[in-house]
Amino acid sequence: MLKKISIITFLAVSAFAMHTGELNINTRDLEVGAKFDIGQFNSAIEPDTMFIGVKFLNADEKHSSPDSVDLKPYFEVNALLMQEIGNYGMSIGMGVKVNYTEDYSALPLGLEFAYKIPAPSLIPMQLNGSLYYAPSVLSMRDADNFLEYRISYDIEIIKNGYITIGYRNLDTNYENSSADFTYNESFYGGFKIDF
Repeated sequence: MLKKISIITFLAVSAFAMHTGELNINTRDLEVGAKFDIGQFNSAIEPDTMFIGVKFLNADEKHSSPDSVDLKPYFEVNALLMQEIGNYGMSIGMGVKVNYTEDYSALPLGLEFAYKIPAPSLIPMQLNGSLYYAPSVLSMRDADNFLEYRISYDIEIIKNGYITIGYRNLDTNYENSSADFTYNESFYGGFKIDF
């Protein structure tokens, strides 16, 4: 009996918790990411509230400024605490990242939001945004500071399958440069799946 209750409880909790995989592209850039819901691995944590993720961005020089540099791939490990605010479809989160390129690394802190547009009977849609910043005290190696902001719009076309369109801006500013350096500034489209 206890075994059956445990299995039913596990399945009920897992039904609400979702991991996410994402692939974003444009004509020159490739971004791949995954986010894991810790609530699926630890019963002491409420599902859909704590996430650990990874991201890889292979960006092209044409979407950087100045565009005369030889860009190296961007790697990221991130953690996020997210909570729904009321019953209005709005969620707010606090996060931290560790990002890395060949000669740059930083530990930015940030805020994220998600808003489920109230038209689920038509097509489920969601608006997402994030803002992360690392001042010089959280920047290592040749880094001076880091700023990232994103906005995206997801449309669920099949169950747990989304088309996403968005805009991202990543500034990886260096100590030895008087000018700001934009690692990537571009629009993108892609797929997002929950599993």
